[in-house]
This record gives sequence, structure tokens and C-alpha cells, in this order.
Amino acid sequence: MLTHFLRLALLTLSLLLPMQTVHSQDTVDIPAGIAAMGEASLRELGDIVTSLAGTGDPAVVPVLTALGDGNLYVDETSGTVVIQRGSTHLDPLTGEEITLGADADLSRIRVNNGLRRDIDAALAGMTLMSDNPGTRLTAANGFLANPDPANIPLLDEAIAVETDANVLKAMQAARAVTVLGDAEQSLEDRQAAVPVVASGAGRNAITILNAARADAPEELAASIAAAISGLEQERAVWGALQNVWFGVSLGSVLLLAAIGLAITFGVMGVINMAHGEMVMLGAYTTFIVQLVIRQNFPGLLDYSLLIALPCAFLVTGAIGVGIERGIIRWLYGRPLETLLATWGLSLILQQTVRSIFGPTNQMVIAPTWMSGSTEFLGLSITYNRFWIVIFALVVFALLLLILNRTPLGLQMRAVTQNRRMASAMGIRTPFVDAMTFGLGSGIAGLAGVALTQIDNISPNLGQNYIIDSFMVVVFGGVGNLWGTLVGALSLGIANKFLEPYAGAVLGKILILVLIILFIQRRPRGLFALKGRAVEQ
Repeated sequence: MLTHFLRLALLTLSLLLPMQTVHSQDTVDIPAGIAAMGEASLRELGDIVTSLAGTGDPAVVPVLTALGDGNLYVDETSGTVVIQRGSTHLDPLTGEEITLGADADLSRIRVNNGLRRDIDAALAGMTLMSDNPGTRLTAANGFLANPDPANIPLLDEAIAVETDANVLKAMQAARAVTVLGDAEQSLEDRQAAVPVVASGAGRNAITILNAARADAPEELAASIAAAISGLEQERAVWGALQNVWFGVSLGSVLLLAAIGLAITFGVMGVINMAHGEMVMLGAYTTFIVQLVIRQNFPGLLDYSLLIALPCAFLVTGAIGVGIERGIIRWLYGRPLETLLATWGLSLILQQTVRSIFGPTNQMVIAPTWMSGSTEFLGLSITYNRFWIVIFALVVFALLLLILNRTPLGLQMRAVTQNRRMASAMGIRTPFVDAMTFGLGSGIAGLAGVALTQIDNISPNLGQNYIIDSFMVVVFGGVGNLWGTLVGALSLGIANKFLEPYAGAVLGKILILVLIILFIQRRPRGLFALKGRAVEQ
């Protein structure tokens, strides 16, 4: 018994002596300190925790965490200290699994609430003084979320030596929040903390300031109210900008869905009610491509959308050419029959897909580069919406290139402006009609690929966009690509600004009413095509 007592005394002494230079890792025997925990009293445990934390060694963090959580045990037989995870025992320093003897007698190292507070403070101090800026930032945010006046000296010490601007801002915000909520602080210090909280506490600043204003003195309450008013005005501006971004992302979706319709409607004068089903077929093509890749080439899963793009364009483009050659060409000059025929075709396509794939929604896995979100100048931007906006602009630019720099584009523009004159000049208008319908349908298929990342894939997918697509085309100007772009973005932004006040359904109704009133004044839309046939 005397030998055991002497061993404990020596281990404790080896820890207590170096406390004059607690910040030097070389002066503390970490393994000895951990071994001493097994027989130490609560007071001695507090000294050991302080000494180990003072080393700044990350290896002691799991030990202190396990002690605070009640997962640190000592084998009474051998004196070995272990971390227990279920039925597994780990070495406190290395984290490796160890095997205890058959005669092991484990008992939990006892802690109380006071020691737990010491452990939490020690861990917070270690992370706040860590060499890793990310660790320090996490610690500062922890202090910000759980302000405690006892942490103010520790924050002051960390702020004095901090060199990273982002971490320093978080530390200053954490200190300001703590000072503002501490009634023991002077009125001057609490008032000085108000602007720091307003600028550094992020999205929670208004909540923190409102909580502090509840029991603040009158003079301090006035300062807090002024800060809250400024934050609310600032957030109103950022909220409007966020709505603009949401409107742009919605407009890019409408652009993809409507741009193919603008081509077929503008060149051919065909009201294609099956255009939405081309979007739907593009989405299902994407689903099939990804299914094949998942089953046979899982390493290419992140590139499945890129592979699906040409597949969807070719599939829907070929179907579009088939529809034009098999149905549409017999109905030119008969718009009502064309509308009814394409509407019936849309029902056939929906039921065919429903019979093959079932009525339930199908899922397309988002690639890693389209997952997640980021903050940009205070705006929340999801990667899937961002890439859809970029994709829509690329498709728009390529289509402009085709229309303005290729023989097919020249022929399409000629047919658009005056079909009879183009035919008299030797242009094969039936061929142009078929290629135009195929191009418009192919672009609708590309829209379906993009929509798999933001909408459910179902047989009814196209029906959600067909009315909006027609509104975009009519509003922008039939057959005019720039009009389609402006119309899509305008309607997208207008929808997002109306939704918070009128709701999604009523907002769309208001948009429809406004478009009807606009068409009464400008029947040809924002950008009307020019040409003899158009002007007649």
C-alpha cells in the first residue's frame, strides 16, 4: 500500500512541478499524467487536467474528452487507464485498441460538475490556441453560440495573438456577445459591444440583440434598437438580391424549356403541345444513362450528366424529326388540328412512359460537383442552380451561333421571315422544317437533363413547364431568341418577387394577367421579328 501511495505521489509531483511553465510541452510527462488519473482525487484530477491542457498537445484532447464524457476507466488490477467505447478498449494516447487481461477490474474515473467545467474550459482553451486556423475558428464559433463571462479573459488572450482575419473577427464577435449579455460589465463596454455584435454575429445578430435589449438599460436599449434597425434594412436589400438570384435561376430553367419551343413556334408556326413531353423524355434518358453507368461503370457516375447530354439531345431530336415527318407536315396551315394532334400525342407519350417506368418518381443522383451550396457576398447559392444557369447560357450562345453562322441557321431565318420567298429561292422548306423541329426537340431534351437536378422525374414532368414556356415565348416575341432570354429572366424574377406576397399559385395567375394586358398593347411581344410574312 505504501509503495502504491509513493508511486501516486511521485506521478502527481511530476505534473505539478512543471506548471510554472505550463505552455511548454517538453516539461510535462503526458503518459505519466494520464497514468496518474487512475488513482487521483478530484482536486488532483483538476491539476492534472490543467497541466495536460497546458501542453497544447492535440493527443490529450481525446483523453480529456473521454474524462468529461465519463468514458475514461482505470484497471484496478494493473493501473492501466483506458478509453472505453462499448466493449472496446482504446489506448488514451494512440487510440489503438488494446486487450486487457482476464482478471481486469475496470472502474470509471469519477468526475463532478466542477471538474467537467474545468475540462470544457481546458478543451476550449486548447482549441482556441490551436495551430490550425480552422480549429480556432470552430472554437470561436462555439464561444459565440454559448457565451460565458468566465471565458472573457481567455478570449482576450487569444485575440491579442490572433493573426487570421476571419478567426479574429469571430473571436471579437464572441467576446462582444458575451460582454453584451453580462450585466456585470460597464455600460460603456456593453455599448461598445453592440456594433461588433451587429457586424460579426452573422445571421443570429438580430436574435442576439433582441435578447439583450429585453433587460438592457434605457440608453443601451436605444443603441441596440438602432443597430437592429440598420441590420433589418441591410437584410431587406440582401433579401431583394437573393430574390433576384432565385429569379435568375428560375428564369434559366424557363429559358431551357422555352427556347426549343421558340424555334419551332417561330419558324413553323406550330403550336406544339407535346413540347413538354420532349423535356420529360430528356429527363428519362438521363435516368437510363445513369442507371447503365451505375450498374456497369460506377467510376463514371460523376460524369453521368455530361454523358447524358448528347444522348438526350439525339434521342429527343430524332423523336422530334419523326413527329414532324409523321404528323406535323400533314397539318401545316391548320393550327387547331395541329394543337389537338400534338395534345393527343403528349397524352400518348405520357402513358407510354408511365407503362414502361411506372407512375412513381424516378431519381437521378446529383454528381459531387453539383451538390452543396456556398455563400457569395451574402447570397446563398446552390451549386445545382448555379450550373443550370451556366448551362442555359451556354445552350443559348450555341444556338445563336447555329442560327447566325451556319447554312442551316441562314435557311431557318429565311423561312421564318418569308417561307414562300425562301422556297422560291431554292431552299428545301420541308427539310428545314424537319431539322428545325428536331433541333427544338433536342434542346427540350437538354432541358430535361438539367431539370433532373431540381425536379422530380415523372411522366407529368413536362406538363409543369409547357404553359410557362408558351408565356415566355409570347412575352418575348415569337421566334426571337433574345426575346426568349429576356422574357424567361423577367418572368422568373417577377415570380420570385410576387411569391412572398401573393403565394406561388396566385403569383402565377397575376403574371398571366399581366402578360395578357401586355399583349393587348404589343401583340408581337417584346422583340417582334421583321419580315414581309410577319408584317402581313
